Amino acid sequence: MTLWDSATQNAGSPYSHPRLAEAIFALDALLRRHYAIIEYSVHPFCIFRLQIGRSPRGLMLADGTGVEPGQRIARLHFWNEHIPPVPRNGTTICWARQMRKSISISLRELARYLSSRPDLNDVGLVCGDVPSATRSQRQQIEYIMAHFGFETVMGSERLLLHERIHRLGENILISLTVFAQNAGALRLDTLSRVRVPIYLSRRALECRFGDAAAPEAVEVS
Repeated sequence: MTLWDSATQNAGSPYSHPRLAEAIFALDALLRRHYAIIEYSVHPFCIFRLQIGRSPRGLMLADGTGVEPGQRIARLHFWNEHIPPVPRNGTTICWARQMRKSISISLRELARYLSSRPDLNDVGLVCGDVPSATRSQRQQIEYIMAHFGFETVMGSERLLLHERIHRLGENILISLTVFAQNAGALRLDTLSRVRVPIYLSRRALECRFGDAAAPEAVEVS
């Protein structure tokens, strides 16, 4: 595929490589249909999509919420097109504030969506796997997501062969997405990204971000 990188070719496009971005988004749409990943909100600042899946393992959160293997859970996936682009020189305080606001809005929209779906009343846990460029950045991600009530529950670091292949494929797709959207933000270590598994109980989601929550609890400056 020819990558467009001239000023003329990129005119009017927010992406570094528009044609590559278009191809990646088309592939992403196919994968979303295959894995039943939906857009649960039309808010332009919502940065998550949703997949209702089954928990691969049992665990217990600090607030007493437990989940058994095979129980239905709400799994979050990043909505790449809505994520604020990282500045060429790296993240800034302004970018971080925008991300915090987007996460807050996304979780508020999620609480509303789940409350509108009686067929999902059995879903008691929200989770996600946040890609981390390096293991040293894991602690930073844990700290950021803890601000929104998420707990980090690490699983086994030893992956089976098919899991390693799947992880590499995900990292390649993430790297291509970053390159297409904002080439200046691509780093050499993106292919070795690890995952930070985060969990939030449905109860905590509703308490912090539901309609009954105090406005200051859901608004992030």
